Amino acid sequence: MKNQKKRSDCPVSYSLEAFGDKWSLLIVRDLLMKKECTYGDFAKAEEKIATNILASRLLSLEENGIIQKLEHPDSKAKVLYRLTQKGIDLVPILVEINLWAEKYTEIPDCRKEILSKMHTNKEEFIKNTIKDLKK
Repeated sequence: MKNQKKRSDCPVSYSLEAFGDKWSLLIVRDLLMKKECTYGDFAKAEEKIATNILASRLLSLEENGIIQKLEHPDSKAKVLYRLTQKGIDLVPILVEINLWAEKYTEIPDCRKEILSKMHTNKEEFIKNTIKDLKK
C-alpha cells in the first residue's frame, strides 16, 4: 500500500487492509485458477459480486500491487487482469485457507480433487502453482 496510511504496524492489520475484505481473495482465487481474467469473467463467478464492488476491489488490488492490468490481445475495449509477484505470493495463504475450510465445512465434490492434491504434497502443490502462474 503505497500512499495509504496504515491503521497500525501490525502485519495482520496490514494484510487485511490489502486483501481482507469479502471479495478480494475470491478475485485472487479466480486469477490463480485462470492466470488472466477480464472484468466480465469476474462478474460471472458463482458468488455474484455486484459490479460496483467488483470495480472497487479490482482498483484496490491494483493499487496494493497484488494485480496488474494488461492490454487484451483481442479487444482494446477490454483489459486483462493478472497477479503480480506480490499476488502470486498469496498462493500459500490460499492453500491454507482451503485446508482450514475443509476441516469445518462440507466441500463440494468438484473441489475435492484439488484439496486432495494439496494434502498429498502441499509444498509441491504450492511450488507447481507458482511455477504455472509465472509462465
